[in-house]
Amino acid sequence: MKKLFKVKPVEQVKSFLLKDSKVMFSLLFIFLIASCQKEAMKDGSQVNTEENSDAKAGARVSGVGYYATADECDAASQGATYALKMTGDLEGCLYIFIEKYRCSGDGRYYETGREIFVGTYKGQPGSFKTTYKFAALFEGCKDGAPAGVEIIGLCNHPIVKGSGEGVFAGATGELHFWDNIPAGKFPYRGVIRL
Repeated sequence: MKKLFKVKPVEQVKSFLLKDSKVMFSLLFIFLIASCQKEAMKDGSQVNTEENSDAKAGARVSGVGYYATADECDAASQGATYALKMTGDLEGCLYIFIEKYRCSGDGRYYETGREIFVGTYKGQPGSFKTTYKFAALFEGCKDGAPAGVEIIGLCNHPIVKGSGEGVFAGATGELHFWDNIPAGKFPYRGVIRL
């Protein structure tokens, strides 16, 4: 009897995934969305109630983040690992606090942490906190840390319920970033319910 499917060795599959960034991006995106949906269901934030209906869907936001200079966003004064200068619908500084990370020998990198956004939305000042999960593929890893160039990366950032102040008082929602490595910028999209 003829075999209908030929099973590829693990090394061939890994090589394919590492060479084809579109496939890796899709897999990373599915992984992040699935893991966040699972956590959201645990805390009840995604339960399909009237509160989550189209009338309360929230505002779609988008823009671009860039690594901030100390003149733009002083990460050290906040005790943050680093900061992004946010442009677009959210104008201000996103302070990032890395809490955990791991990097496997083949360059798969995972990171979790928390953030504080301080800035404006539609000209109104405010702040909110997020937690985040970041997944990326680097050229390799050395001593548990990324080594070489980042090939692809993306993350999602659920807003911590009750953390908003000013224009973001009572805000819920989530932001999604993906890394544009050649341009050195981090486009984002998301929904914020005020």
